[in-house]
Amino acid sequence: MRNLLICGAFAAVASAPAFAQEATPFSFTGNVALATDYTFRGLSQTDSKPAVQGGVDASFGSFYVGTWGSNVDFGFGDSIELDLYGGYKFAAGPVALDVGVIGYLYPSASDDGLSQGTGELDYYEGYIKGSFAPADGFTLGGAFYYSPEFTAETGDAYYAEINASFTISPAFAISGAVGYQDIEDIDGIFAGTDGDSYTTWNAGGTYSNWGLGFDLRYVGTSIDGSDGIVTSAFTTVQKADDRFVFTIKRAM
Repeated sequence: MRNLLICGAFAAVASAPAFAQEATPFSFTGNVALATDYTFRGLSQTDSKPAVQGGVDASFGSFYVGTWGSNVDFGFGDSIELDLYGGYKFAAGPVALDVGVIGYLYPSASDDGLSQGTGELDYYEGYIKGSFAPADGFTLGGAFYYSPEFTAETGDAYYAEINASFTISPAFAISGAVGYQDIEDIDGIFAGTDGDSYTTWNAGGTYSNWGLGFDLRYVGTSIDGSDGIVTSAFTTVQKADDRFVFTIKRAM
């Protein structure tokens, strides 16, 4: 699923609903994007190849539902990720809060994943996100995601992140995030129960003009070749390497 900071950096581009009247609480928004890579929590989901992505969101007052998709490549041949999510946004004093659930689905993967040498890829997470603005143009935020059964049947997992963004001008903003992913059983369906964790980060800038958002971001992780998350075949060093990711996005 999309990195929180990248989503936030594109907020100015995607904020205007295409089909809604301001007088009604019900609105639709949509977006399409092209990216040089699809990274999720620091790991390439497209084997360092480009991605075509898009999503649609509907909101009614403080409630929202949405879907988002991208091509992915986990080494089993090209496939698709489809995310379905819903939640509720509200304010607690100066803090904007967002509580919801997201499901990550891989329709082109086999039902049990065993034929691909892995467990069930589909999984879901509950999340809570918060942000506040201590000064004009400056936003601080955080998020926490939890799954009782993470992808590939790797057990209990959580992801925590802190992030920040600063609007330099109406057209340009900079942002960054640091996150921590913990996984209970990186061996998945294979023998053994070995946990592992890693840190990920990203920093970059977004320029908005002509109805488009242009985002250039440096993404990295603390993973190296000796880590269990690599030796267990959960990921590879190549997919975890530091990299620049360039994305062009348009709201619809």
